[in-house]
Amino acid sequence: MQWETVIGLEIHAQLATKSKIFSGAATAYGAEPNTQACAVDLGLPGVLPVLNEEAVRMAVKFGLAIDAKITPRSVFARKNYFYPDLPKGYQISQYDLPVVGQGHLNIEVDGEVKTIGVTRAHLEEDAGKSLHEDFHGSSGIDLNRAGTPLLEIVSEPDMRSAKEAVAYMKKLHELVRYLEICDGNMQEGSFRCDANVSVRRMGESKFGTRCEIKNLNSFRFVEKAINFEVERQIDIIEGGGTIKQETRLYDSAKDETRSMRSKEEANDYRYFPDPDLLPLDISEEFKEKVRATLPELPDAKRERFQQQYGLNAYDAGVLTAGRDLADYYEAVVKAAGCDPKLCANWVMGELSARLNEGNLEIGQSKVTAAQLAGMLQRISDDTISGKIAKDVFEALWSEGGTADEIIEKKGLKQITDTGAIEAIIDGIIAANPEQLAQYKAGKDKLFGFFVGQAMKATQGKANPAQLNDLLKKKLG
Repeated sequence: MQWETVIGLEIHAQLATKSKIFSGAATAYGAEPNTQACAVDLGLPGVLPVLNEEAVRMAVKFGLAIDAKITPRSVFARKNYFYPDLPKGYQISQYDLPVVGQGHLNIEVDGEVKTIGVTRAHLEEDAGKSLHEDFHGSSGIDLNRAGTPLLEIVSEPDMRSAKEAVAYMKKLHELVRYLEICDGNMQEGSFRCDANVSVRRMGESKFGTRCEIKNLNSFRFVEKAINFEVERQIDIIEGGGTIKQETRLYDSAKDETRSMRSKEEANDYRYFPDPDLLPLDISEEFKEKVRATLPELPDAKRERFQQQYGLNAYDAGVLTAGRDLADYYEAVVKAAGCDPKLCANWVMGELSARLNEGNLEIGQSKVTAAQLAGMLQRISDDTISGKIAKDVFEALWSEGGTADEIIEKKGLKQITDTGAIEAIIDGIIAANPEQLAQYKAGKDKLFGFFVGQAMKATQGKANPAQLNDLLKKKLG
């Protein structure tokens, strides 16, 4: 019997505002515990929440980017439940009238494009954080995160594999960073996911009973948790059992999901409109002002890179994976004025390798776009070879300066004088009569020996194309 997986994701994106959604307290990550929670965040008597306009602007910006309907009038509600890190005893969220309505996002899996529906995206405040380490059997509470603005993005149950779910999550992650509404830092909890997973027999129209896997904070964990949960549900059904609707947690150490609470034990949240907050009215004028701030979106940028720079789909995809990387690449192309493919190879190759080694973002690169462009110009005009360029890049990374200064200082200029290269070749042929005889007898692989000897004699500075041509003529 074949089974079909049905997946819907709820993504929580922490909005990159400087202050919280209903107070002026700071949202900076890493502060001492409980130093960024004010009276409003704690829900102390007599305080009133005031909505952060920047959070609204970011939510609308996201909605416009996914072609969603922006709700003209949305309402904030109190979601009532008890948890130690929820000091008010309720969370301010949106229920039946979210700020962002239905939209969609296109993903690509195995060369096929699929549209995933977005049901809604609503604004809400984050809870605090429970700390379970270093408290000798007790738990600590850090309320710095309480009141931080969240955009909860709820998909339709349109995904049919863990691979599709990861592609959708990555696409959203890329988008919120392009829009500069969320830093996307999953280790710090800025971007996290709850996955709703069910299975049904192939061809059935009715959905199976779903289980929700909470708080997944890496793409790898999302894939592994979904795959485990699918197998677990299939095994239960094929063994004659039934699936209970429940909330589960993923244990990465054991690579399994385990039950957290059943539907029967779940709280009745008793939503009701927050009496301290007016409805949120969004005018057409506000929408258009936000629309004017939309950047070139990832899909459009990928298409343009292919058209404008003649890149293939893979290269364009890598270079536009982040807005900062795409900007860096374009700055290199513009400054270098040479082959865009050559520029792409160096950005994706040597530069990316160095960034990965140091776990650095492109904005932390020790080689600026202007420095790299200067070096690529010297490759393009045959001042240096690609091999020598690696030494120049190393010096740029570790010492700074310009490519021209390094080439001059270290004497790295390529030898392009035909007479000088011919003289070196003649000397090598004269010094290696045995290898010459073997080559002429048909041992073609010895051509590489002569190239190596010539490169050694010129300290790698001979123009490779010239050297090869001259060697072929001399040896022929």
